[in-house]
Amino acid sequence: MASAHPAEPPIVGPGQTFGSVTDKISSMVLQRRAPRGWWLGFAAGFALLQLLLLSMAFLLFQGIGVWGPNVPVGWGFDIINFVWWIGIGHAGTLISAILLLLRQEWRTSINRFAEAMTLFAVACAAFYPIFHMGRPWVGFYWLLPYPNTMGLWPNFRSPLVWDVFAVSTYATVSALFWFVGLIPDLATLRDRTTSKFWRIVYGMGAMGWRGSARHWNNYETASLLLAALATPLVVSVHTVVSFDFAVGQLPGWHATIFPPYFVAGAIYAGFAMVLTIAIPLRKAYGLEPFITLRHLENMAKVMLATGLVVGYGYTMEAFMAWYSGNPYERFMMWNRAFGPYGWSYWLLILCNVLVINTLWVKNLRTKPAYLFAVSLVVSAGMWLERFVIIVTSLYRDFLPSSWGAYRGTAFDWASFVGTIGLFLTLFFLFIRFLPAISMYEMRTILPEAEFKEEKG
Repeated sequence: MASAHPAEPPIVGPGQTFGSVTDKISSMVLQRRAPRGWWLGFAAGFALLQLLLLSMAFLLFQGIGVWGPNVPVGWGFDIINFVWWIGIGHAGTLISAILLLLRQEWRTSINRFAEAMTLFAVACAAFYPIFHMGRPWVGFYWLLPYPNTMGLWPNFRSPLVWDVFAVSTYATVSALFWFVGLIPDLATLRDRTTSKFWRIVYGMGAMGWRGSARHWNNYETASLLLAALATPLVVSVHTVVSFDFAVGQLPGWHATIFPPYFVAGAIYAGFAMVLTIAIPLRKAYGLEPFITLRHLENMAKVMLATGLVVGYGYTMEAFMAWYSGNPYERFMMWNRAFGPYGWSYWLLILCNVLVINTLWVKNLRTKPAYLFAVSLVVSAGMWLERFVIIVTSLYRDFLPSSWGAYRGTAFDWASFVGTIGLFLTLFFLFIRFLPAISMYEMRTILPEAEFKEEKG
């Protein structure tokens, strides 16, 4: 009997075989000349990276006073951008680990570059806490629990120290997961390249991979173990980041809803960035048969679900400020919405709550151009969320005599734009020298693989 529901779009475009998948993905790396668009994108990212290096060099000579933090806003763009970048990195591990354990086959076309995005986002985030020290070569190692003769140790009750352990563990496991997944594809590139230099490089990365039954067994075991390790990290990392605020007594920060609220927001921002990358990538390299409308729609659904959770978090934050009966919490919420920075709060609601609800309409969530625009709006909205949480909770504190305005300086903006340049530079290098889509995993979901399995 025919199904009452229309068939879902395929995960892979029609007519794809083992050979066509391998040829298409490997050609992105092994082609002798990079496309002109790649050079333009890489040049733009590299130019912005120079802006980051110049701004950081000036900061090291002049001190963090070149940034905007003041009294009472002791945290500014540094912590805003740190939390924003850490949040962006969540989607990669979610797609790779959790969806792998849940056997979601649609992840196979997007997991590789999403994992790379995680590593690059963590690298961008690391700039801010390190350089916020002013002289990192003097103070950074005090955050590490290494044995020393003076008996001085980090303050393990500080959530800022928890951040060091959580983020470093997250980066380590994500890097291992990403590298293990690359091994079969590096072996394919090793065997296909005609350059002796790259044959050596890819051969070193492939670690002697020959595709034997023992190799595949070890590969599958390692992938599942790393996925199991990475899954709790998706929840724990941004939970620990939320403790930077939630363990404080400041109105606007001291909220028990922050851990799940931050985790949902991180996945929300992360999937927005994956869409921002996937849509131009599929168009520029002709990857529509691999990154299909089904992938885009599924990511849009995840964004819609996490966006609703984030909107619920905003509602509960306002409700609890009123319900608590605390005059300081009530003032904070009223000031956040109707004070001098009220424009940022309502712009945040527009970007993160109102716009995302348009994805209830199927025709809109299957239009790549519209999804790309929405993903940019969500990325901007999630940056505004961190701005609202930090600045509007600090700039008017308990003493009106110490109230003060805050705005980012030219060096704040230069460092932020510069980290975007770092991200773009690393990403363009990645898609030039490594396969952006997993060849092995794509082959496993082809009809040809199912036929061979049944025949076997």
